[in-house]
Amino acid sequence: MIAGMQLGQGTGPLQGVKVVEIAGIGPGPHGCQILADLGADVIRVERPGGGGLGGGPHDLTTRGRPSVALDLKRPEAVETVLRLVESADVLVEGMRPGVTERLGLGPDDCLARNPRLVYARMTGWGQTGPLAEAAGHDLTYIATAGALFGLGQDPARPHFPMNLLGDFGGGSTYLVIGILAALLEARVSGKGQVVDAAIVDGAAHLQTMFYGQVAAGAHQPGRRVSGMLDGGIPFYDVYGTSDGRHVAVGPLESKFYAEFCTRLAPYLGEREMPGQYDLARFAEMRETLSATFATRTMAEWAETFEGTDACVAPILTLTEAAEHPHLSARGTLVEHEGVLQPAPAPRFSRTAPTLGAPPAAVPGAHTRAALAAWGIDDVDALVDAGVALEGK
Repeated sequence: MIAGMQLGQGTGPLQGVKVVEIAGIGPGPHGCQILADLGADVIRVERPGGGGLGGGPHDLTTRGRPSVALDLKRPEAVETVLRLVESADVLVEGMRPGVTERLGLGPDDCLARNPRLVYARMTGWGQTGPLAEAAGHDLTYIATAGALFGLGQDPARPHFPMNLLGDFGGGSTYLVIGILAALLEARVSGKGQVVDAAIVDGAAHLQTMFYGQVAAGAHQPGRRVSGMLDGGIPFYDVYGTSDGRHVAVGPLESKFYAEFCTRLAPYLGEREMPGQYDLARFAEMRETLSATFATRTMAEWAETFEGTDACVAPILTLTEAAEHPHLSARGTLVEHEGVLQPAPAPRFSRTAPTLGAPPAAVPGAHTRAALAAWGIDDVDALVDAGVALEGK
């Protein structure tokens, strides 16, 4: 699919948008994956031999775009990136503040070549502030942003949700939002700009609802398992089943709670469910639910509740999710090039995205074809000089 590649082959709504990605890790690649999934032409510029975490044929966050290896310590390589920028709509970089400036690829350098360019910067701390140049990872950023404290249903300590909340929730999601907003504005003004996407900013922004609840006195920021959505109420929680698995229970609305109680009733035995907001009996309700759900397997509970308004669901693994009838019917998870992976999201009625090329096996796997497709006419000379390298 890459050999003799042509631009504009994406099928999503971003078809025709051209993106230069200076390879990084975590949210930067995931953001560029989203852009590529949605039809943009993304060229991934990597250091020779790669580096850092990730990469390789199973790094799905690098799918859908070619890999070019350039030695950015060489001025000819920097000039090649600037030539790519001249015809691009977006550049994405995820280095510490000041690194691209020192390379000669900072915002001023790139906007001088292409005044309409959206220059998107993805970091944990942002481009400014006392910690801007400090190291960190997802866990560091969500801890500082106040997002980690309340996670988990253990009052004694917080629990972290892999790197979903920081890298991908507060990071790549907001990176893409910023890029799309800046692209729309550039179409009107004819001017590009810098997008400063910081995980701490995005993770804080994700908590907007909870800041409102704190102001209203409905959320206690210094306590875990104390609110409606963090396990503080027994009818919005996780319960173990007889086979060592778990179900998620969440009938918040009164009509859903009534449906839940009706379907649960045959399995209560001598127990009874208290009124939904009988606070004095919350401990009794939790004990009743724990004992009842422990009497049957997860699959049996799924059969009892699935498709109803009781808001009960089995807690599935990654591979089990792909086999669930609903996700299967929607094609939410698909096998592509022999690898199970999420399909592009969201859905579009007219410009439906399709999955592109699989991740590059090695950095620089597509150096010649991708640079040529982007209009670089001296690729052979760059390879012969060791400025551009071919992955093998």
